Amino acid sequence: MSTIVVHPIPPVYDSQSEILILGSFPSVKSREQGFFYGHPQNRFWRLLAAVYGEEPPQTTHDKRELLLRRHIALWDVIAFCEIVGSSDASIRNAVPTDLSPIFASAPIRKILCNGATSYNLFQKYQASTAPLPAIKMPSTSPANAACSFEKLLCVWENELKK
Repeated sequence: MSTIVVHPIPPVYDSQSEILILGSFPSVKSREQGFFYGHPQNRFWRLLAAVYGEEPPQTTHDKRELLLRRHIALWDVIAFCEIVGSSDASIRNAVPTDLSPIFASAPIRKILCNGATSYNLFQKYQASTAPLPAIKMPSTSPANAACSFEKLLCVWENELKK
């Protein structure tokens, strides 16, 4: 059964953020923890740490610090929607987030969408007003089990370090 859920997590960014990574909508685990990519099987934090040669962050504070230290902004494409659990495929009646505050205060030079759902929703709702096109990245979600960690690392590292 789908429920209407409002995005509970504010974006992470500052005036030094150069890369904006966009997910689709926070998972149940992320909503419970109050921070992005909270599912223990999601490879996002391990991947980001590997790209920059750091230990994977454990706390919300450490995750936020890693993002800001590496000039990465992080948010999602959807502000609220109907969703069943954490299933991106179940998202209905989506209302997009307003990305303009990030673009107005940070020198974003690249937008990376974490997975096809994020990318497709960005294209539908935000591409026409964004100052840059987005790049579709392979999802770090455990649902994308067909993509090995090594392949994820190669693709993400190529874009994050360009």
